[in-house]
Amino acid sequence: MNLAKQIQKGESKTLELKEKLPKNTNIAKTVLAFSNTAGGKLIIGVNDKREIVGIEDIALFEIQDKIASIISDQCSPNIIPEIYSVNIENKLVLVIEVVRGNLKPYFLKNQGKANGTYIRIGATNRLADLENINELERQKRHISFDEEICYETTFEDLDTSPLFDQFDKIGRPLNPEKLQNLKLVKSENNILYPTNSLMILLGKFPHCMVKCARFKGKTMDVFIDKKEYTGDIFSILENTQHFILNHINLGAEINGLYRKEAYEIPEVAIREALVNAIIHRDYINRGRDIKVGVYDDVVNIVSPGSLPSNITIEDIFNGRSESRNRVIANIFKELGLIEQWGSGINRIINSCKEYGLPAPKINEKNDFMDIEIIRSQDNLQTIKAEVQPIATDYDRLRPIATDYDRLSEEEKQLLLYLLDHQQIVRKEAVHLLKLGETKIKEVFKDLLDKELIERKGKGRATFYTLTNS
Repeated sequence: MNLAKQIQKGESKTLELKEKLPKNTNIAKTVLAFSNTAGGKLIIGVNDKREIVGIEDIALFEIQDKIASIISDQCSPNIIPEIYSVNIENKLVLVIEVVRGNLKPYFLKNQGKANGTYIRIGATNRLADLENINELERQKRHISFDEEICYETTFEDLDTSPLFDQFDKIGRPLNPEKLQNLKLVKSENNILYPTNSLMILLGKFPHCMVKCARFKGKTMDVFIDKKEYTGDIFSILENTQHFILNHINLGAEINGLYRKEAYEIPEVAIREALVNAIIHRDYINRGRDIKVGVYDDVVNIVSPGSLPSNITIEDIFNGRSESRNRVIANIFKELGLIEQWGSGINRIINSCKEYGLPAPKINEKNDFMDIEIIRSQDNLQTIKAEVQPIATDYDRLRPIATDYDRLSEEEKQLLLYLLDHQQIVRKEAVHLLKLGETKIKEVFKDLLDKELIERKGKGRATFYTLTNS
């Protein structure tokens, strides 16, 4: 794709556009974020409307030298970007192109690793927290989180029957040697410990769950049914698929002497989307989980964690395979739950097209993946009414706030927003509640004191989530 087309697509994980040369530190932060993530280009000479305005070419070489010096002086380890100019529509733009680094984490020298590491999430640069930094360190060592030893328990104390049963079903029983070869266990000081992958597969971490809801209409205003599935990952997969199938339409046609039944959405698309969400989600962040929403018009699957830092959304549509959780992905491959590396997304798309459905919407949104499988438009008029009491604000907040009557209206609004959007920053709260900064701080402080919300991130990257959500 040429540069002009990239610009027209707008800012992204790998592209940042500026009309004028940013401040020194902002240049450094963008370069660091690209180096720590998937690489990218910072283009100078493009306004907010994606119009090429160009730059003055009088002191072009001096500007290039200045940028190189800024990056050299402020970034560690050393980063050597390509800095060049491109003529587009007879106007000159300056490009600072950065490749994904191999010496992560990269950080601001004067801030140090803990306080000066930046990553790219969506089209923004974010200050990395400790978990992000640890993940960058793992990437440098070419290992994944699920490969690491979990010291919270020993292998002997675990009930591994759900995993062993899965392998028995396909006639490939597990033994101690194979467990180690698959990196499900590791020995240290003559003690056999599970790796994080085994704990995840067995559902031993509290955030290894999927939350499902059937909503009335096309919004999250009212839910008709709600379930939370925990336990081993295989049971979660089956239960979640059954939940979706129970809430979409089943049709039938007579073909000769036989009656053939089929759901309005191909089952293979649902299963592939769920498998994709489960094996690729971010298990490092223990405050989030997979959410499945069935609406009148779509089935929506939201999985925590953006794409692995070295690939983009375009890569996955082209069949590139890169797993955040290598051990878990390999287990699913061994069990035949993955047919071929890199084929899942296209299988979802193609199976829907064969059903006469529009292509699903598959997007990387900030730090999560979002898949919308569009339901058959022919069935929208025939969706049978599901009579249930309308879920009031009290019904929705009661599970998380036992002292509902003591909450202020502002606190209720903020908690309802978090139920629907998972997280919020102060700027969003100001717009939502239409209050000043001082009052917003008081609302957040009261909810923090009541232990209904948690503060996460640092500085400008601070955001709030529901406690244990």
